[in-house]
Amino acid sequence: MFKKILFATNVSPGCDVAAKIAFALAEKYESELILFHVFAELSHGRGAFVTDDVTVENPGVGSDYGDRVKEEMKITYDSLIQKHGAPVYQAIVGIASTEILGYARKNKVDCIVMGAHSRQDDPAAKWYRGIVGNTLQKVAFLAECPVLIISRPCETCFWYFNQIVFGTDFSPASMSAFQFAYKMADHIGCKLHLFHALHIETSQAGATAGQKSIESHIKEAKDKIELFYISQMADFDNYEITVWEGVPHVELLKFARETRADLIVMALHVKALDSKEAVMGSTMEQVVLRSACPVFVTPRNG
Repeated sequence: MFKKILFATNVSPGCDVAAKIAFALAEKYESELILFHVFAELSHGRGAFVTDDVTVENPGVGSDYGDRVKEEMKITYDSLIQKHGAPVYQAIVGIASTEILGYARKNKVDCIVMGAHSRQDDPAAKWYRGIVGNTLQKVAFLAECPVLIISRPCETCFWYFNQIVFGTDFSPASMSAFQFAYKMADHIGCKLHLFHALHIETSQAGATAGQKSIESHIKEAKDKIELFYISQMADFDNYEITVWEGVPHVELLKFARETRADLIVMALHVKALDSKEAVMGSTMEQVVLRSACPVFVTPRNG
């Protein structure tokens, strides 16, 4: 299913959880795994220097610096290499999001794996854990392939998947997420949950209709799931339709926990159309940061 997987890492402890899943995923699908590290942008007006993400020092960029970074990756991930096999190493000077996206496009990468949090040892990590990092925002927004975001340890790591949850808001972007979730569930042979959170305001439900109005909205949403998605699944019948009423990210996370989901698949929504200004929508961001299982974000344009 994935021929090439790019694991973007800064070789810090914050990437360890994502590293385990990247290696396991590559082994399961017999994929080429690329360990990709961007060790900083060249400093302007200060000569050939970079900022090392791990040491926070400014070493000079010599001809062998990239080799030293690759050697550090080999040492850091030695136990995973011994267990799952050797990857390809790439160490590049530049802007992280730009280099990740450029390499992925040029080399036709099928999946990018990233951690939701980068550095657990950062003094400001407690604050940063409340938001999605700038690099992840840009990669998720502009990537032409699905981006797998890891926030917490995953015990199944794609080996024993039983439950995939596809969260939809019926937007055009959600169709690509559905296609990806459906193909993955069909390929693995696991259950696919098609989930929608119905965010009904009091004014929408009506002062007198109350529960009847909510039930009517829920039925309408289920009918849309049947029309938009179920109709495209041929003879695949290992699925379940669920519509809950409430705040979308809260209900999706509750449902994923209740069903012990192994994976959540969602379409990316942004708050601005300009790629320089766009940021991840609040529902997606909260799911990415709080999910107990990995989250696949599919490309905006399918």
